[in-house]
Amino acid sequence: MIGLINKQDYTVSEFERIERDLSGSKLAWVKAIRKSAMSRFLKLGFPTRRNEHWQFTDIRPITEIPFKLGMKVDFDVTRAREIIAAYPFGAIPSHQLVFVNGNYSPELSSLQGGDDFVVGNLATFLETDLQDVVESHLARYADVENHAFTALNTAFFHDGAFIRLPKGRAVNLPVHLIFVSSALHEPLVSHPRVLIVAEPDAQAAIIESYIGQNGEITFTNSVTEIAVGENARIDHYKLEWESPKALNIHTIQVQQDRNSRFTSHSISAGGALVRNDLNVIQAAEGTESTLNGLTLLAGRQHVDNHTTIDHTKSHGTSRELYKGVLDGSSQAIFNGTIIVRPNAQKTDAMQTNKNLLLSERGLVNSKPELQIYANDVKCKHGATVGQIDPDQMFYLRARGLGEMEARRLLIHAFASEMISRLELEPLRVSMEVFISNWLVSDRRDSSDVETE
Repeated sequence: MIGLINKQDYTVSEFERIERDLSGSKLAWVKAIRKSAMSRFLKLGFPTRRNEHWQFTDIRPITEIPFKLGMKVDFDVTRAREIIAAYPFGAIPSHQLVFVNGNYSPELSSLQGGDDFVVGNLATFLETDLQDVVESHLARYADVENHAFTALNTAFFHDGAFIRLPKGRAVNLPVHLIFVSSALHEPLVSHPRVLIVAEPDAQAAIIESYIGQNGEITFTNSVTEIAVGENARIDHYKLEWESPKALNIHTIQVQQDRNSRFTSHSISAGGALVRNDLNVIQAAEGTESTLNGLTLLAGRQHVDNHTTIDHTKSHGTSRELYKGVLDGSSQAIFNGTIIVRPNAQKTDAMQTNKNLLLSERGLVNSKPELQIYANDVKCKHGATVGQIDPDQMFYLRARGLGEMEARRLLIHAFASEMISRLELEPLRVSMEVFISNWLVSDRRDSSDVETE
């Protein structure tokens, strides 16, 4: 096994070995971004539990497993297609871009007609006439200075997705980015990057799905940057459905302009260790942000949700609701922060975290937080952790339902509130089926990746 310090040295040597093979390595500005990010990673090091924002999440599974970079690993297109077919994506009409171990797969991707916008793999756009647009946004929002895994991604990113929505353009079909992790012979790591630029008055729905094959150990360290222009609207969906042995760190950084609207739907149901960092900066007046999250855990799964909504200007609105359902010895962390800056008068913000424990061994750490530096605002937050209400169980049992049927009905009712918020009907239907299957599945632990 590679220890924490040695793993850092190993990471540096890997960067020096493959830097020339990364996309855009001949471009001075890309090279400068990567060098600066690696330098910052060396100063930060891998986070430990001594770091307040990582006190409940032990990343030793990441630092102790000798992962190999997936950028040069050949993958079987037929096998990747079979992995995708195991998920209910066919019911969701969309523009589809597929990446296997971080590498773009044109054979598995498909762009439908009828929509006029720019979409494709990031590596290609680094070498086109849109390079200036990419340069003006790439690595300009996600925080490299304070987040080690963001710095690591910025140093190692090789490919990913680039989406540019022209001014006033509404994309009819959602754009579905599918990231397949496939490690048939050895543990693999990938660092995909996503850049979404919505110009003024543009609208689109973006889905990011992370999937994998059961039994395979993979590590995905992804970063998504979203720039939402004036009066633009972005609906973003993140679906974490990876292998029970997968490790996933994902940072989403959103920058909102005047009167823009951003909605996030985050659903985590896979992976052994998952960390979701969602940071929204309301950089102008009149912005709206909505953050919805659902976590379904069993066995020894561990999901850590960290969110920040930073109100920097006046008349901003934010709504946040995260729910967790925990079975077995699973663990869920919710750390949500709402910041109201001195110039953000007339802010209206509300944050709620609710958790349902199905087992006495489940553990929830919930920390909703308000940082208010303005005096004319309306803000509130709250958190609850509880078990199935015995009175509700009695009511259903008294009407003829069996114990397991009544229990499943109450769990479904708790979780379905989040599914009902999904605005894409095909996705909403698929997730209803998924939850129903999850409720009747054998949820005993199948992972041997320690997350404690």
